[in-house]
Amino acid sequence: MRSLLYGAVDLLARIHDWISSLNDSVEHSFSDKELHFLVIGLMGLLLIFIIYPLFRRLARKNHVMVISWIYVFTLILVITFAIEIGQRLTGTGSMEFADIVFGIGGFVFLFAVFALLRAIVSTIADLIRIRKNTRKENPPCGNSSDA
Repeated sequence: MRSLLYGAVDLLARIHDWISSLNDSVEHSFSDKELHFLVIGLMGLLLIFIIYPLFRRLARKNHVMVISWIYVFTLILVITFAIEIGQRLTGTGSMEFADIVFGIGGFVFLFAVFALLRAIVSTIADLIRIRKNTRKENPPCGNSSDA
């Protein structure tokens, strides 16, 4: 998890440097605010074009839990980064990347436990439902209404 997050940060730094060099090479240089407006706006639109069809397909296949997980995971990322930045700015704690990794790891682990328990309960409920339906279709001998 740590290497994944460091990789994402490194990728963002490289993209930032590339965009800055593009901005420096054109005749009209955009201000920092204008660059944020353009880049974040374009990135958001690109993500809509990717996420919307994905979520529609997942919803059609009744995978609402997957959609929920993606949404909550994204929120957890934002919240953990915000907490660490807030600790740095307010001096209420130390800003550590390891805290972010452990927080996200805690969510992934606890969700895995939840998913396992949910699968077990769902399987038991399905088995009970199947057994109940089998009994209705094939009543035991002696309880037949033909007698």
